[in-house]
Amino acid sequence: MFSAYSPRAANAYQRIDVETSMYALDQHQLVSLLYGGVLHSIATARGALARGDVLGKVNGIAKAIRILQEGLGISLDRTGGGELANNLGALYDYCVRRLTLANARNDDAMLQEVMLLIRPVAQGWDGIRNTRADAPAAAQSMLAGV
Repeated sequence: MFSAYSPRAANAYQRIDVETSMYALDQHQLVSLLYGGVLHSIATARGALARGDVLGKVNGIAKAIRILQEGLGISLDRTGGGELANNLGALYDYCVRRLTLANARNDDAMLQEVMLLIRPVAQGWDGIRNTRADAPAAAQSMLAGV
């Protein structure tokens, strides 16, 4: 009636669940997840570096670089985004260079530096969502006093 547990089938279901949930996200949530992915990948790489797990370190750094380049960097509107988009692009490029050096030199300080650069940007991005969510309530209370 039921077949034995199959890791391959479980992975397929997990992949479908992730892909389905991606379609339900708005652009803001997607960027927020990308920032979280960068930070998580670097944290994973730092843990692997501390344990002497070379493959784990390399995979964590490689994932962070891919997210910075293929997720966050490519999504920047460098023509319409003005100075902000250019500054973010320069930040992402710098972070990629530092991650590459950290990988080659097994340098935890460089990994931590990138985390310290990305974290406030991620927090600011999340703050935009919170500000936008609070705006209608603030407008309602202002109108109620009129």
